[in-house]
Amino acid sequence: MTINQVLTIDQVVERMREIGAGLAEPDGVAVFNRMYLTVTELIRDQLTQAHFDDPVAVAELDAAFAARYLAAVDANSAGHRPTACWRPLFELRWHPGIHPLQFALAGMNAHIEHDLPLAVLDTCRTLHCEPLELEDDYLRINALLAQVENEVRDELLPGPEVLDLADPLLHVIGVWSIDRARDAAWATTLTLWELREIPFVRDAMAATLSSSVGMVSRALLTPLNGPGNAGVPQSAVTGPGPAV
Repeated sequence: MTINQVLTIDQVVERMREIGAGLAEPDGVAVFNRMYLTVTELIRDQLTQAHFDDPVAVAELDAAFAARYLAAVDANSAGHRPTACWRPLFELRWHPGIHPLQFALAGMNAHIEHDLPLAVLDTCRTLHCEPLELEDDYLRINALLAQVENEVRDELLPGPEVLDLADPLLHVIGVWSIDRARDAAWATTLTLWELREIPFVRDAMAATLSSSVGMVSRALLTPLNGPGNAGVPQSAVTGPGPAV
């Protein structure tokens, strides 16, 4: 699909389940897809629980948000290069020296810092509103993202019997914060919104954003050696499996 082919949130959940069924960890894309599916199901369930101020806008935003990840999956499946922010995850998805938590955080970095601002703008254009009207629900969505990120860290991070404070894995994952990513994404949203009447500047900034976010993701995917990789299954060394 393309970013202009926005699905309903139920269709997004179904599509991510289909993607996950065709993948197997330690594929790094499978790690991220599983985490993102959990987030999307959580947001969908909250839509009917009076959790959001504007559930219609949130459903639109969540679908537009997901469309950018699904477009990266489809580009890779078709033999094309995904947008720059997603390339590190797809290129390094089978690297045996990368811990599953690194894959999860690299995917979140690409999706939050690049895709989320553009999805907010897409939603504003569709619903004829301004970003500030979505800010409270934007923060609620990010709170759900943070909740799942904490759960994934607890699940994937090796225990203290394996990991110590000097472990390279702790150093790598410590450079990324979902709170800072959220704040940066919101600042990007407001900046791009102010540039909406200057398309060539807006588009140049969006392209630069994709490249710079991709550099951070590549740094998060630095291959590690030693105790930090104790959590990497032995099957990781078997190499590529089914491509998405």
